[in-house]
Amino acid sequence: MMMGNRFTLLALLGGTALASPAFAEQAADSAQAASTPVKVSDAANADSAGAYGDIVVTAQKRSERLRDVPLSVTAASGDQLAVQGISAPADLERIVPGFTFQKSSYGIPVFTIRGIGLYDTFVGMSPTVTVYVDQVPLPYLAMTAGASVDIERVEALKGPQGTLFGQNSTGGAINYIAAKPTEDLKAGFDLTYGRFNQLDAQAFISGPISDTLRARFVVRHEYRDDWQYSETRLNDSLGKRDFTAARLLLDWTPSETLNFVLNANAWWDKSETQAAQFVEFSETVPGGYPEPRLALQNRVPARDDPRLADWDPGAALQRDDWMRQISLRGDWEIGSSATLTSITAYSDFKSLAPTDADGTDFNNFYLTIDARIKSFSQELRLAGDIGRIKYTVGVNYQDDKVDDVDRGHYTGTSAGAGPFRWNTFNNAASQRIKTKSIFGNFEYALTDTLTAQGAIRYTDQDRDFDGCLADGDDGDLAAGINFIGQLFNPASSLAPIGGCVTLDDVTRLRLDIVEQSLNENNTSWRAGLNWKPSSDLMLYGNVTRGYKSGSFTPIPAVLASQLEPVTQESVLAYEAGFKSSLFNNALQLSGAAFYYDYEDKQLLGIRVIPPFGNLPVLVNVPKSSVRGVELEATIRPIERFRLNAGVTYVDSRVDGTTIRANPYGQFVDLDGQGFPSTPKWQFVSDAQYDIPLSNSINGFIGGSVTGRSGTYALFGENPNFRIKGYALVDLRAGLESPDGSWRLQVWGRNIFDKFYSVNVSHITDTVARTAGMGATYGVTLSYRYK
Repeated sequence: MMMGNRFTLLALLGGTALASPAFAEQAADSAQAASTPVKVSDAANADSAGAYGDIVVTAQKRSERLRDVPLSVTAASGDQLAVQGISAPADLERIVPGFTFQKSSYGIPVFTIRGIGLYDTFVGMSPTVTVYVDQVPLPYLAMTAGASVDIERVEALKGPQGTLFGQNSTGGAINYIAAKPTEDLKAGFDLTYGRFNQLDAQAFISGPISDTLRARFVVRHEYRDDWQYSETRLNDSLGKRDFTAARLLLDWTPSETLNFVLNANAWWDKSETQAAQFVEFSETVPGGYPEPRLALQNRVPARDDPRLADWDPGAALQRDDWMRQISLRGDWEIGSSATLTSITAYSDFKSLAPTDADGTDFNNFYLTIDARIKSFSQELRLAGDIGRIKYTVGVNYQDDKVDDVDRGHYTGTSAGAGPFRWNTFNNAASQRIKTKSIFGNFEYALTDTLTAQGAIRYTDQDRDFDGCLADGDDGDLAAGINFIGQLFNPASSLAPIGGCVTLDDVTRLRLDIVEQSLNENNTSWRAGLNWKPSSDLMLYGNVTRGYKSGSFTPIPAVLASQLEPVTQESVLAYEAGFKSSLFNNALQLSGAAFYYDYEDKQLLGIRVIPPFGNLPVLVNVPKSSVRGVELEATIRPIERFRLNAGVTYVDSRVDGTTIRANPYGQFVDLDGQGFPSTPKWQFVSDAQYDIPLSNSINGFIGGSVTGRSGTYALFGENPNFRIKGYALVDLRAGLESPDGSWRLQVWGRNIFDKFYSVNVSHITDTVARTAGMGATYGVTLSYRYK
């Protein structure tokens, strides 16, 4: 391509991309692409990418060029993730347009894509955005802390993905591809030192054990000193980071037609949980408890300082979380045109996470999550092609056991001041979830350039629940509930110390346990057409129906009806888009317009229950919708300069009269309101310029700008729950060898120390917010032995 054309391209597109940045990342490494099912002989390299412009992804569970996938997908290489400091799933907000991360008031991650997400404080809530590592599910977002360790590539699939990636993917799916064992001996390390004594170290070794067996082992440790400080106490700080992860991959190819990959991985998190910032005093029970009113009613809101927070003096806020997982994938090549694949996985997750979420030093609310999740999954599928037809058919089974006790401490009033003395409680719940499904995905080449696609999955799920609100072993809650229960029904049995205190809605008799079942089934489907008039252009259109299963959640259920489940939600999605490569790959451009018809959106709402005040409950919103557009670009106007940019516009709203209680217990009509934590505008961008300094050293300088418009953390559009829009700037510069064997990089993130919040919630008697990380900076040294 002529230099003049490149500068013309820069003039036409550079200003727009910098003003409305977004992201369309090219993947990094090596290997072949295949638009047919993965061949066993290529199994070790099937998830890697080819030359620039030929990103190879597995968004449809087979290897194919990104430009040939008729779906909205953002892909980024492991090298690009490392350069930009993307070290956790939450960081994907900086590279994936339309993706938002929110931390719940108890610290549980919440992922949303294009407005489709579910905020809940329950560690065992099935998310609307599902996460996989090498197509092995991590069915609960709390399990994903170690997903981004030693990654070759990450793919973000947008819109309902339930046909191939299973139920609950109404928002989308995140697929991490782990770096694979290599044919030759390779090793390397990454060492980072940064602000707050951050010290991150990762090392791997990879290579052959025999002619047929290869292995890769990686270990990573992250450490950081406290970064938060107390608003009311000098020399009291919080926020230590202490995280370790390890993975062993064994890749065995006993024959040219047979391959097995064993993945054994684990992580341990002993970090401290984040404390919140005080926004305002708002009583859960108006006029009910004098102590919090006296302590908090005149307190001023916290300053806009990202490091500022407050928590109970002497509170121990170190978590003790871990996860262990083992999976086995087998691929058997049957003839020359079909592959039988089996993926078996078992995951064991444990969380013990204390949280002080009221944003004050007053002991208003302190909660510890004590949860255990065990998940087994089995998928068996056959993929191949018959002439003009490409197909994938299979079955899937998943068996999950979720046990959770949320141990809460709430200071209500002075001892002996009345029947509403309320000190400790347990939200106890156990769930057993069995899911069976059968699925198929088909493509038919109508002509050499026009292809029809269809996919379908039938899912049947049985979910059994038992739980209750229980006294916290001190007798205070039991005494209060006994008083209330006998006011309504003198025949109500007395709750024992440590026993269940949940009351029947009608009789007000105390229940020893609440047992419920939820049995649902659904049929997800997708139909589409894609037209490729040339190898550099594709136009596509899809109509997709996706479902998220119903669920229970452990909450302080004074009445049994609070523990009733939400039923399954569904999204009917219409999307039309394009993917193009212009000017000899100097410009890669993709875009899409979409409309989602949303039924029975699941929501953690508020129920007013006198005299206990405003208590949480799961509810459905009958009708709502999402409409929007998205544009992503990768621009290389000159040889050593690259700009990735992308922008997403999302207009979400509740359709029709829907009366719900807002966080203050006031009933409001949600008609026309946008979804919580769903900004209308999001942009991401990253640019880098490489500078040859000598035959043995290259220099580089780069940076990124990401941002989003304002939104509300909860329905109701109250100003106290407003999450203001923001833009964050990162910079980097460094030196590296031309062959990529070493790199030394100096970096800064959020360099202007911009204050922003990721969540605002109403916890008992306070409204509190969770702040994003302030400015950080450091240096990273990477080395690869090849």
